[in-house]
Amino acid sequence: LDIVRLHALFSFIWRGNYYPCVLVRWFTHVADAPDEVMDMWVMRLEMNTDGSPAVAVIHLDSVLHTAHLLPVFGNSLMPIDLSHYHSLDTFKTYYINKYIDYHAFEIAS
Repeated sequence: LDIVRLHALFSFIWRGNYYPCVLVRWFTHVADAPDEVMDMWVMRLEMNTDGSPAVAVIHLDSVLHTAHLLPVFGNSLMPIDLSHYHSLDTFKTYYINKYIDYHAFEIAS
């Protein structure tokens, strides 16, 4: 089960072949098993050894299904001005919500 964040969709033609691609940022598992309380996998953004983000260009056919990520909030209060569009940049870890639909449950279980 690999999770990525899509940053850009693009395509190109090379030597007469069409290649639909996705620029992604990789997530990595926090543990080898789902969280015992939530029964969901916990992920964090993957970093390279030099501290840079782990990014890649992959073929669009490599994307199987969308993932619904829930922030792991922790014990501190959230800033009042936190917007939903900053959530993937604000939190350090996320649950993969396998309960969002049937297909997600089958894939993430």
